[in-house]
Amino acid sequence: MAQGERVLLEVKNLKQYFPIKGGILGRTINHVKAVDGISFIVHEGETLSIVGESGCGKSTTGRAIIRLDEPYEGEVIFNGENLLSLSKREMRKRRGDIQFIFQDPYASLNPRQTVYQILSEAMTIQNIGDRSDHRRRVGELLETVGLGEHQIDQYPHQFSGGQRQRIGIARALSVRPKLIICDEAVSALDVSIQAQVLNLLKDLQRRFNLTYIFISHDLGVVRHISDRINVMYLGKIMEISDKSSLFGSPGHPYTHALLSSIPSTKVGEKKERIILSGDVPSPINPPAGCPFHTRCPFVQEECSKSMPPFYDLSDVHKSACHLLKNGAVDFSAIPMTR
Repeated sequence: MAQGERVLLEVKNLKQYFPIKGGILGRTINHVKAVDGISFIVHEGETLSIVGESGCGKSTTGRAIIRLDEPYEGEVIFNGENLLSLSKREMRKRRGDIQFIFQDPYASLNPRQTVYQILSEAMTIQNIGDRSDHRRRVGELLETVGLGEHQIDQYPHQFSGGQRQRIGIARALSVRPKLIICDEAVSALDVSIQAQVLNLLKDLQRRFNLTYIFISHDLGVVRHISDRINVMYLGKIMEISDKSSLFGSPGHPYTHALLSSIPSTKVGEKKERIILSGDVPSPINPPAGCPFHTRCPFVQEECSKSMPPFYDLSDVHKSACHLLKNGAVDFSAIPMTR
């Protein structure tokens, strides 16, 4: 779906630091910098994906936006209102507009509740409709996500993984949200089921004018569903781009390495794989300068001294890399230093 003109969500300098306690008195001696000062916008009606390796902070970002974990610092402006300034009671009401689809479709559903109880509970909390109307509404939701009304009194264990994730999607839809955060929503599913759920999400977006933040490590999935993409590494955003620019001409060495890991679908085509050396640095003591410089195959002296600003490669594509000071770079043509 093409992105709209109106900004629905704006994240400003968002930080999520988790304290590390130590000593006899249990004082805070350091922090895990899971998300370290990121900013981005989401347009109404679009799908913005957040990608990166495990531990980069993408899931933490989603949880901080909806305040499942209270952010350390920053602003989250939704529909012109800073969600971080709201009381917990006020935030509970706003969650009707922002819903979350979790990675594990079994762990996110209460095994002691029927499908009707799971879906109607959300409507009761948000004061949507009368209790007498909830059963009809739940039946409609099940039909909407590809299940049957006859399954309304069944329990989560009676469904397959793909069906349970459809129940999770129905729960998100039950409160008529404007924004849905999908946190690795298909990664626990078989590949064939992934495609079905992705197509369902795209269909629901068209029908109900939904906006998605889609969090994933799978670039193949991201390519299928995204309008724009944020690439994260060690708590920071390294590249922001529309889908075609990012996959056609990546603007950051980290993105270049990630894209090289996608298997080729062409028979006989040989694709050079970029193997990053070393491990991801600790978010407790991230490296100075560009956080990626300790693993970057194109590293230069400047990279270890200062964090690069974002350079505009086009109106819809920008990247934080010192190599871009003089314009766009073809990373495949640069000799690797490691």
